[in-house]
Amino acid sequence: MERHQQFYIDGQWVDPLDGQAFGVINPATEEVVETISFGGRADVDRAVAAASTALVSWSQATVEERAGLLERAIEIYQRRTEEFAWAMTTEMGVPITYSREVQAPCGDGHLQSTVDALREHRFERPSSRGGSTLVDEAIGVCGLITPWNWPINQVVVKVAPALAAGCTMVLKPSEQSPLSAHLFAEVLDEAGCPPGVFNLVHGDGVGVGSALTVHPEVDMVSFTGSTRAGVAISKAAADSVKRVALELGGKSPNVLFADADLDAATAFSVESCFSNSGQTCDAPTRLLVERTVYAEVVDRIEALTAATTIGDPAEEGDHLGPLVSEQQFNRVQELINVGCAEETKLVHGGPGRPEGLQRGYFVRPTVFADVTNDQRIAREEVFGPVLAVLPFDTEDEAIAIANDTPYGLGAFIQ
Repeated sequence: MERHQQFYIDGQWVDPLDGQAFGVINPATEEVVETISFGGRADVDRAVAAASTALVSWSQATVEERAGLLERAIEIYQRRTEEFAWAMTTEMGVPITYSREVQAPCGDGHLQSTVDALREHRFERPSSRGGSTLVDEAIGVCGLITPWNWPINQVVVKVAPALAAGCTMVLKPSEQSPLSAHLFAEVLDEAGCPPGVFNLVHGDGVGVGSALTVHPEVDMVSFTGSTRAGVAISKAAADSVKRVALELGGKSPNVLFADADLDAATAFSVESCFSNSGQTCDAPTRLLVERTVYAEVVDRIEALTAATTIGDPAEEGDHLGPLVSEQQFNRVQELINVGCAEETKLVHGGPGRPEGLQRGYFVRPTVFADVTNDQRIAREEVFGPVLAVLPFDTEDEAIAIANDTPYGLGAFIQ
């Protein structure tokens, strides 16, 4: 069986026990570029059993043993960075320049930060109240569920600290961007990760994700993704009283005051909203502008958006690529149409693909002005290159608008 259709369990690449083929689509071409297997409950049971067995020894590994594994992984990752960059360009359509300069460096960057933190951490220390010693121990077996929008970033930012803490784990990467996670499993294997410490099972949230969440031998679930899924995971995990760490959606406010450097502030506002084709959970997608400079800022935003280019992610340059999937494309199109139907001003963009692009999940960078905070375009996470611009008069009003959101992931002030 092809390696991509296998899982990494107990230090070996193994065939699924309960496999179902799934095609990975290049969002720029809408063509299947690789086939993986979705696992089932039997595959999760096998991976969790391996992690449970390995926990006995890995939780007692020394700092030097854990740091040594991570340092070997850094060396191998850096040697294979170009492979990671192309994997993410292929699986999620991120332009290759952005993939090389921003996405791929997250991998060895998080690994090195983890090594630094590990070597500085005191796992045993006297209690500040005296009379006892505090000992930090591994939580146990961790189920790690990662999203598609920052594939290797989110994999490494979960896996590396778990390894450093002495935990063992089962990783379920997003089925839409599994290729970079597969490469990372190869890195850990080559680095000499002990069998069972790290395990990889592909699948979707309903299948493998749910099986991990409710598994009685999984001690913690770390999930990054939608708020809807995060709520479901929290409820499902409650029955076995496992720990849950969530990083969910955002509709982050970006408050721009009149005393800001408008050249720098407007450039940041557009670039940070549109980068990664708007597929970043803490992107500043609500731009709140002090009314005395509101008209000028809207004009600047329009010009900057008009200068934003869309193109083939396989070509080098600072252009934007497509969205990750047809489902995501359709959702963003729906919300752009909602914005057009609401009493807003369409400054630039709108529904449909950019001119000259008839194939691929490409979206026109879109800006709505004169938005009010009760409108859907201001309240719902679009997860595409769509910016909502809202005016305010006073600092108190800006704070009230910024905080009036069901999300709470990030905020920006200029």
